Parts: sequence; structure tokens; C-alpha cells
Amino acid sequence: MIFDDLKPIVEGGGSDDSLLVMSGPCSAETEEQVMSTARQLAIGGVKIFRAGIWKPRTKPGGFEGIGKKGLEWLKRVKTETGMLVATEVAMRSHVLEALEAGIDILWIGARTSANPFAVQEIADTLKEAKATDVSVLVKNPVNPDIELWIGALERIYNAGIRRLGAVHRGFSYYGKSIYRNLPQWRIPIELHRRLPNLSIIIDPSHMGGKRELIGPLCQQALDMKFNGLMIESHCNPDEAWSDKNQQITPEVLRFILSSLVVRNENRDGESLQNLRRQIDKIDSELLELYNKRMEISREIGRYKKEHSMPVVQESRYDDLIRSRVAAAVQMGMSADFMKTVLQAIHEESVRQQIEILNAKIPS
Repeated sequence: MIFDDLKPIVEGGGSDDSLLVMSGPCSAETEEQVMSTARQLAIGGVKIFRAGIWKPRTKPGGFEGIGKKGLEWLKRVKTETGMLVATEVAMRSHVLEALEAGIDILWIGARTSANPFAVQEIADTLKEAKATDVSVLVKNPVNPDIELWIGALERIYNAGIRRLGAVHRGFSYYGKSIYRNLPQWRIPIELHRRLPNLSIIIDPSHMGGKRELIGPLCQQALDMKFNGLMIESHCNPDEAWSDKNQQITPEVLRFILSSLVVRNENRDGESLQNLRRQIDKIDSELLELYNKRMEISREIGRYKKEHSMPVVQESRYDDLIRSRVAAAVQMGMSADFMKTVLQAIHEESVRQQIEILNAKIPS
């Protein structure tokens, strides 16, 4: 499935030459807060207002959204400012109430997109309601599972939705990181490679989790030619009822958007082409070196088979990772990058050695 008949998420937005920007508070809290934020955003040129009406929480007792009455506030935003309005849906009743209120864009959150039953319920509801012209965005699942993400997109597509897009908000991570959710850019890049007609919007608010990270993440999104930004803004973010640390004022949003640099991808001079040819040559040399390394791994596999040795020897592997990563860091490379490369090489070496060990000896 390549989604070759998709429409723009909104008319005149999200195309290759137009950056789609959605902004608004994490949660709709009061009518005054919603309208104040929306008016300031509209003055700044934002065309799509987003606000959470239903807010899934890890534990009960926290603020779980204002509920259905918040939809009336979004209707007022639409009427008074002319902005399109967007909100999150997680179940059948949410979809029906949002459609009845005339919400233009629905998005499926990270927790929901990880649950195929929940996504299918939303898809079935959209199909039954014949809501084929509503726009639907699917956030990446909490964990870095591209197949689960694509599966959620396919379920919505199969319901007849053609104004369909993906939102990359980063992935949960339980180690130390400056980000709330790790960007892991390779996953949305792979999503774009596999589904080139699909618009991908970046959510730097949930990705960064801190106001100071929003601007740099927006620039990275533009540098990688993604189609849009979903940024949380609030008229008084320090007093927000949820996720206050990742929300900015509409004024700060205007500054960030005005500071973004759009790269010109059509300036491929001869010097750039020469550099790319050098990379192609090095990549070819790397493939030859990897092949030679695997040949040696197979020889090691034969030796281990003859001497009844186990394939994996943890102390050797730990020493290899430690020394190679340290050397890479001294060369200016990221430790995480080198760990990923070495782990992939090790897994392939182990696979090939296991094949040797399990191979039948000719009679």
C-alpha cells in the first residue's frame, strides 16, 4: 500500500512548498484561555488551532480534559477567527462528538495508535459516519515500532480517509536524555521512504518536553523537508493545567517561525556533487570491508564449531564495544551512533556464525 491517492491535509497546506503549522494549548482549560490563545495565534498568521479536549492520563486523578463542552469553544474559535480546528480522539464517542461539532482535523495520540483495537474502532466509526473528507493525523506509537505506526495509518486509510497524515512526536526512552521523547529521526525518514505521498508533521513540543528545545527541533524538521509542525502554545504557559514546561506563548511562536531557515535543495553545485561522489566511493569501500569482516566471522564460526565453543562471548563483546565507542567519540562521532553500528555488525556476525554451527557436515 503506497497511499498514492492522498489529498492535502488541508487545502493549500502541507504541500512541498507550504509548511503546515498547527498550534494551540495542550489542553482546552477555560473558554477565556482558548479564545485568548486563538486570537493571538490568528494575528500571527497561524491557520490551524489545536487543543486537547480529552486527555488520556497514566493514572486517574489528574486533569483528563474539559470534555465535550470544550468542543463549543473550538466552534467559537472557528467562527470568530476563521481558523481550522483540531483535537485528539481516542474512542468512538470522541469521534462522533467531534464530527458533530464540525472539527476539521482529528488526531490519534501515541497511546491510542499503539492499540490496533482502538484504532480500528476509530476507523470503523469514521466509515460508518461517512466522514471521508475529515482530516486525520496519526501520531507515532509510544515505542519505536514503524510497522505498528504504518498499520494504524492503513486502518484509517482503509476507512476511506484520504486527508491523512502522520505526526512524529518522538519515542519513549528510559535512559538519560535531553529530550522528553527521543526523536529517532531514522524512523520518520524510513516512513517517508516507504510512504512518499504521506505528509509528516513534527511535534517538537512532546519531543523536546522543554521550551528551549522547540526552536532547534523545528529547524531540524525543516532541514529534513518534513511537511509541518504541531507546536503547543498557551496564552499563559506557566499556569497551564498540563505540560506547562513544553508550551510557549504565541509571541514566542511567532519569533521561532520567523527565525526558521528554509534550505534551498535546488542548489546542487559541482562541489556538492563531488562530495557526494566521494561518499558513494567510501560507501562502496565500507561494503567491501564489511564483507571481509563477515568472512573472518565465518572462519571464527568454523573454529568454534570444531572446538565446541559458544558463539557469543560476552567479555570479548563488552571490551570491543567499550574500546570502539571510546575511539569513535575521540573522532567526534556520537557514542549512540557507534553503539548502534557495532551492535548491528555483531548481530550479523552472530547470525552467520550460528549458520556455520548449525550447518550439516556432508556425509
